[in-house]
Amino acid sequence: MDSFLNLFLPGEVGIASTLLLYSFVIAAGIYIGKIKIFGVSLGVTFVLFVGILLGHFGYTIDPNILKFVREFGLILFIFSIGLQVGPGFFSSFKKGGMRLNALAVMVILLNVAIVLAIYYFGNIHDISALVGVMSGAVTNTPGLAAAQQTITQMTSTPEQANLMASGYAAAYPLGVVGIILSMFVIKWIFRVNIDNEVKAIEQEQEDSQLKPFILTVKVSNELVNGKTMLELHDIVQANFVVSRLMGADGAITIPKSTTQIHTGDLLKIVCSAHDADRFKAVIGPEAEMDWESAPTPVFSRRIVVTKSEYNGVPLGTLRLHKGYQLNATRVNRAGVDLLASPSLRLQMGDRITVVGDLEDIDRLASRLGNSMKRLNQPNLITIFVGIILGIILGSINVGFGMKLGLAGGPLVVAILLSRFGYKAKLVTYTSTSASMMLRELGIALFLASVGIGAGKDFAASVFNETGMWWVIWGFVITVVPLIIVGSIARGRDKLNLLTIMGMMSGGCTDPPALAYANNSTGNDAPAVAYSTVYPLTMFLRVVAAQALILCLA
Repeated sequence: MDSFLNLFLPGEVGIASTLLLYSFVIAAGIYIGKIKIFGVSLGVTFVLFVGILLGHFGYTIDPNILKFVREFGLILFIFSIGLQVGPGFFSSFKKGGMRLNALAVMVILLNVAIVLAIYYFGNIHDISALVGVMSGAVTNTPGLAAAQQTITQMTSTPEQANLMASGYAAAYPLGVVGIILSMFVIKWIFRVNIDNEVKAIEQEQEDSQLKPFILTVKVSNELVNGKTMLELHDIVQANFVVSRLMGADGAITIPKSTTQIHTGDLLKIVCSAHDADRFKAVIGPEAEMDWESAPTPVFSRRIVVTKSEYNGVPLGTLRLHKGYQLNATRVNRAGVDLLASPSLRLQMGDRITVVGDLEDIDRLASRLGNSMKRLNQPNLITIFVGIILGIILGSINVGFGMKLGLAGGPLVVAILLSRFGYKAKLVTYTSTSASMMLRELGIALFLASVGIGAGKDFAASVFNETGMWWVIWGFVITVVPLIIVGSIARGRDKLNLLTIMGMMSGGCTDPPALAYANNSTGNDAPAVAYSTVYPLTMFLRVVAAQALILCLA
């Protein structure tokens, strides 16, 4: 009976009590974290506070086990983050995202500038505590993880890492509040009406040139009468697909490159929205036609790419016209429809919309896999190969005594693998549920370890004059850069407030703030801006935290 009761008492460091403590901290933290205060919840981050509370009351874990679980959880979390943001990391630098990313980088630079000003001219001269405060102020746990891992390598003692965790915990609550408060301030300064901003965003989305646009035109221009599909591409000079053709006799067919069009034909065209007027001018007027209800042997189906050998293969190499008498009209990737251009490289999990005869569709589906069961199987080889490469990369001296460490190395490798892994025949596709499970498990183990380790000295570190200044400076680090950059975005760049709210949330990698922005506006525009800046800012937050420690610790 005594050994059973000891499982629940402070100070026990056995395997059973360790597992029990971790399980309780994580379960209680996640449960409490779901409670919303003014519509905002802290989520999994509350695991840190539960760990601190139990650590304060004497619950401990063997230091070696604590360090292992903390680092392993960190690697799982960071690597899954890299796989998530990798596909959008490089595309976020394209024209549409350059301005938003530049504003987000400005927020990071101002955060770092304020930290340096406090360090040199303020009343806090411990860079470990300041980096923890900065990470909490911008609600960036990976930055805290990377900085803790770096300071532990440099000092080989847990004291500085625990101090960093205390600073993080002190600044985090007002960090979440400060981001949302900054949104209110920008709205008040520029007298913004949310309803008008939503209407403007909706109009912009309707005019979007990125999504596939479907229209039906009637051939009336004699100059294109008798032209083949190949010749039509040369005439229109746009990226498009004619998925179906109805002749004068009412028969519906799938056009090939050699198919001729004639006056009176109806063409179902998939193109970019800004090219629609071009087709009306060159071919003929838009016509009404319900293609789905028309009696025809032509069907439209979605095929899922689930065979790894087609990962990274250009769509044009499938030879859909000649080999299957099929047309591909759209490719859906992670919920986003892309125009099915021949140069588009396929990825595991892509859903290709094709039109044609059912037998031909079934033949293509058999070739590409089309097995949802196969998608649900995790690609563990890629994950652990990536972790191996990440640890090796993180251990290499990249100059000036700097190493990427166990946080930066896996992050860089995961980003590169998710974008270029197909060239090494590595499948990086992971289902959303599996990716979320990996990420949440990793961050929960990491936060529980950090909280339990820091709990012993937390009260002495925070509930004093120094701790009060941590909270104050953390709020300054949060609010000042966001208000400055938000004012620039609205005043100079005339950005929509919904976009600014998403940029602020993504610039601080803060899901609670994003949830507030989405719920308060009823539009997904903040989420679009969030996802645009998130990959780069997540990477730079990790690098900035490590760089401050390496340069000043």
